[in-house]
Amino acid sequence: METLTVKQKVFNSPVTKIVLALLVFMAVVIIGQQIASKLLGLTSLDKDYRNLLKGLFVSAAAVISYILFFKKYEKRKITEFATKGMVKNLIIGAIIGFVLQSLTILVIYLNGSYSVVAINPISFILIPFALMFTVAIIEEILVRGIIFRIIEEKLGSYWALIISSLLFGVLHLWNPNSTILSSLCITTAGFLFGAAFISSRSLWLPIAIHFAWNFTQSGIYGAITSGNEKTNSLLTAKIQGLELITGGEFGPEGSIQATLFCFITTAILLFLSHKKSRIIKPFWK
Repeated sequence: METLTVKQKVFNSPVTKIVLALLVFMAVVIIGQQIASKLLGLTSLDKDYRNLLKGLFVSAAAVISYILFFKKYEKRKITEFATKGMVKNLIIGAIIGFVLQSLTILVIYLNGSYSVVAINPISFILIPFALMFTVAIIEEILVRGIIFRIIEEKLGSYWALIISSLLFGVLHLWNPNSTILSSLCITTAGFLFGAAFISSRSLWLPIAIHFAWNFTQSGIYGAITSGNEKTNSLLTAKIQGLELITGGEFGPEGSIQATLFCFITTAILLFLSHKKSRIIKPFWK
């Protein structure tokens, strides 16, 4: 039996793999943004279209760098970004994200805290579309594709789910207007995205849910997303009322009903994962 050297053990350890992957991936994203900005700045395209193309370019660079890095590092086929089943996962994920956010807004509306001020041209969705598409791909590759997946190999699905989701919540603590409730909801959303990956064994599903959740919130219903400034949106809306229901300055995803909807969907996905035998046990079991 071949004995691994100390150097090989260190190189193949989960910690080393995560650190190297994060460094390479973030370098590609940052450099990709700079290159795209410089090239598109030379064109006469409208700012909205430049942002859309920049988002698509950076997203493509992110996916390609992930595939190439782990194909070389782990010497395997990158099934989590397989084209087979991609369209199905993207459609299902988009539906889940849209429905969850729509239900969240519906509760705010029924509480008398949401009203439409104006309906804007369809072109208003370009900026939030490009932004949320890029954010979803980058965050899902970082948290689910790298951190969750590598931890899961050793500690199993549930420990990986707990660690990555708590980290996801903690990272959003630095967002403007963050609260304990908003952090709880973001952590629950982390469980949802992780459960989506376990259920499908594809990153396309959590990416689609994540994108649709954010885009529906800010690009369609005109709400704040994760405490950031409002973007252009299809609907200009007025949201005011009890912070527990509206999410306050953090946005609807910081509300109690958003947390509840994410929790229920997570439970359903984990139940389906058990039925499909897709839960990975920790190495000691």
